Amino acid sequence: MSIPGGIRVKLALALLGIVGGALLAAYAIVVPSLERNLVNAKLDQMQGDAEALAVNYALNQQRLDDFVGASAFVSNARVVVFEVTDPPRNDVLRSLADSSPVGRFEIENDPVALEAAKGAGTVRARIVRDGREYAEVATTLLSSGNVMLLSSSLEDQLATVALVKRRLLYATIVSLLIAVLLGFAVASAPARRLGRIQKAADRIAEGAFDQSLVDRGNDEVGQLASAVDRMRIQLAEVDLARKEFVANASHELRTPLFSLAGFLELLADEDLDDETRREFLATTRAQVDRLTKLATDLLDLSRMDVGRIRIEEEDVGLAEVARVVAEEFGAVADSSGHTLVVEVDENAWALADEERVQQIARALTGNALSHTPEGTIVELRAERRGARVAFLVRDDGPGIPPEHLGRIFQRFYRVDGGQASGSGLGLAIARELAGRMHGTVTVESTPGDTVFTLELPAETAIPA
Repeated sequence: MSIPGGIRVKLALALLGIVGGALLAAYAIVVPSLERNLVNAKLDQMQGDAEALAVNYALNQQRLDDFVGASAFVSNARVVVFEVTDPPRNDVLRSLADSSPVGRFEIENDPVALEAAKGAGTVRARIVRDGREYAEVATTLLSSGNVMLLSSSLEDQLATVALVKRRLLYATIVSLLIAVLLGFAVASAPARRLGRIQKAADRIAEGAFDQSLVDRGNDEVGQLASAVDRMRIQLAEVDLARKEFVANASHELRTPLFSLAGFLELLADEDLDDETRREFLATTRAQVDRLTKLATDLLDLSRMDVGRIRIEEEDVGLAEVARVVAEEFGAVADSSGHTLVVEVDENAWALADEERVQQIARALTGNALSHTPEGTIVELRAERRGARVAFLVRDDGPGIPPEHLGRIFQRFYRVDGGQASGSGLGLAIARELAGRMHGTVTVESTPGDTVFTLELPAETAIPA
């Protein structure tokens, strides 16, 4: 059972995953990198200011209050000068001057200033105080040994990062929506084409082969459509052949059965004389033979179709086959006014099934005698052709019309549209049997010269 829009959903989800994954990767790379770069840039600026201010203080020896005020204005940061005792206290520093009038006590245990007071030189860090983030730089004032701390809020930098986050989020949402819509739009055309293919397959499954499937695409879907249409044509041909087979088989069975029924009713008439009764019995026997041959032919075809026919591999002398078949059909040839000629090469030995070779030879010979007029010469030949051997049936009859040559090996096909005797199975069986023995049956025909050729693998070692 198909899911409506299944390919659309799958393609949309695929694009959604690709776009979402790409944006997530961009977010994971860009946002932390941007935040880190902004904070480092702020710290670099503050470190440069702190070192310059420390040098300026050493040169000018300003009052501390004036110094921190001017320094705060220049650096745009809070400036605090801490007293460093000897030995220093590790947990608390006393501020000597602070550019901010509030929050004096909360900064006396500042970790950056404490680290600088321990003689670590210039120290910089990103810290959190009272729930807010700050960039801080602490350095030693060389003239006094005290520590100067510059502290500046990272609010502007973090606001910039938050803005980028929001815009990335908006871009992600918009991109995902576009991916979904684009996925549905891109998948719509192949989905419709696949839908047409599915409907065509459903029609074929229901036995409707009349409507062709046309898809002008050059992609995989177009190739699939072409394959399905080729399958439709082949199944239509198979279905037609099946119907013709059933119809022809029914006709071939019905004709002798009706004939038998009629003759049996006539034979039940007690007023028939002995001669008429013998004629009816002979005709009845001929119809029984016809039914028997038809049943045998149908059984052979059925076995070949299911691969259950047995083929032996043995040395078969085609010269002997030609003589045996000529003897069998001698009376038939005489009664129909044909001349049967045998010309053979004694070295024509095949590797095949002797019984099946004789069956093919009988079919070809009987076909020549049945479909040529009185006075026709029918020649049976056996010859060697290198690694192959051939059995030929040649006649000088009127020939087979060109439009029929390609179809005479089809089951139940007869050149004259059903007027000739026979079921139309002999040549079909002959060709299929030859194929099972790695051989071929072919025909060449012109007015006055028609040749049916059975060609088989030659036995390499010619029997003595």
